[in-house]
Amino acid sequence: MYRLLGNYTADTQPTLLALLRHGKTIWNEESRIQGRRDSPLSEKGSQQVHQWGKFLGNHVIDKIIASDLGRVRETVTIIQQYCNPVPVEWNTNLREQAWGQWEGKTFQELKNGQPEELAAQVRAGWDFRPPEGESRKEVLQRALPVVQECLQKYPGKRILIVSHEGIVKSLIYHLAGRAFLPEEKKLLDKRQLHLLISSGDALSLGPLNIFPKSMGH
Repeated sequence: MYRLLGNYTADTQPTLLALLRHGKTIWNEESRIQGRRDSPLSEKGSQQVHQWGKFLGNHVIDKIIASDLGRVRETVTIIQQYCNPVPVEWNTNLREQAWGQWEGKTFQELKNGQPEELAAQVRAGWDFRPPEGESRKEVLQRALPVVQECLQKYPGKRILIVSHEGIVKSLIYHLAGRAFLPEEKKLLDKRQLHLLISSGDALSLGPLNIFPKSMGH
């Protein structure tokens, strides 16, 4: 997958983890918070995933590990049309961050109705926690062991992890040493593929923001 894996022998090939968020959903288009609740892929989201499938189908993928939420299942089903046969493992620890009372609301509704609470949470960085929800630290605490288990079980393999923005950001921001604060320079673009590489026990960031040229935003 990607030029990164061009010249490795069987003994030196690193383990490659490719992180991909699910396709755009109807709630995404409405700027509505999903969290553990679900919304189907929109027409545009489905088209985006088909483009990802065509791109990923040109590369060897040994296994897909994915969140079990509906929007991810839809995404994986489409990708598999281009990548079969690839075994899939559904993992509840890859579910999106729980947003508690804020699930189903739009960000504009929060800005209008709870501006002080929203601002305080944004300034909390890794401790960001929606009311009755989950903190970003807690998201990392359940997502990171999934990655570590992949490295132990599938050395030298190419694993596609399909999940959610909260999972992807937590893993990459952890490796990048980010504080999750709004003044930090933007690191990730939406709807793109991000690579993590492991040689031995060391996990590091690979190329980020890989995006098929044929895809529109």
